[in-house]
Amino acid sequence: MAKQLFKNYNFDFDKNETKLIITFCKQAVKQMGDDKRFLPDIRAFESILNKLSAATAEVKFTKDERNRLLNQIEENIKHIKKQIDKSWFIKKWLYKSMYSQYVNLLNKHFDR
Repeated sequence: MAKQLFKNYNFDFDKNETKLIITFCKQAVKQMGDDKRFLPDIRAFESILNKLSAATAEVKFTKDERNRLLNQIEENIKHIKKQIDKSWFIKKWLYKSMYSQYVNLLNKHFDR
């Protein structure tokens, strides 16, 4: 089987997925803030924010933007899963919704 030379980094997010990613990117930029070590991450997330805020039907990410977003979503899923496992009913119920949104986003748009 031949290796695929170019991958498609065009995504067609619905309204809820766009909101979720915008909120996630804003939070990531805010948390990484002034630390110089995270400057490439901040640039990537700000670029994603700009592209999603442009309100076009299809969003085209660079390979770097896609990989950074994908890695951060996967890390969020792991963290939320840990929180669900060690929390009580109400907190577990709140995290379950977030967890399912991230998992659906990952399964629908990022082929992993």
